[in-house]
Amino acid sequence: MIDGFAALTHGASFLTRDVDVCVVLSPENVARLRETFRDWNPRHRMTPQRLSFLTHPEEGQPLQNLYLETDHGIIDFLSSVLGVGDFSRLRERAEIVEVDGKEYPIIGLADLITAKEALSRDKDVMTAKELRVIAAKRGIALDSKEDSRLE
Repeated sequence: MIDGFAALTHGASFLTRDVDVCVVLSPENVARLRETFRDWNPRHRMTPQRLSFLTHPEEGQPLQNLYLETDHGIIDFLSSVLGVGDFSRLRERAEIVEVDGKEYPIIGLADLITAKEALSRDKDVMTAKELRVIAAKRGIALDSKEDSRLE
């Protein structure tokens, strides 16, 4: 997780209604996503026709991002995160959270702050400020480059 649910997991109060995930969108992973979400009726939400993800794009076509609407909500699959980097970069600094006995990687707090500030939308800037307070309370030092953005 890389966005709102990750912020909630880190302790922020902002409520989000979608899920954002950073992934490598290789043909194999796209096939896995299609199979995983098959019963959720996944549709491309950024196209006027709301084309089915199960058939579009054709197999093997390169993808950067997927913005899907399903019968159970919105899920965005991104190959990189603005201000931070791609999947491998996020994975190396991810934090692990346990839910119901299972471990899940989420974007690290410092990277999440960087990403929120890079987006620079009002809601993201507010969330980044709240996350900075959380980091300070936890004694997490942010590098000077990250600290200078708040001033």
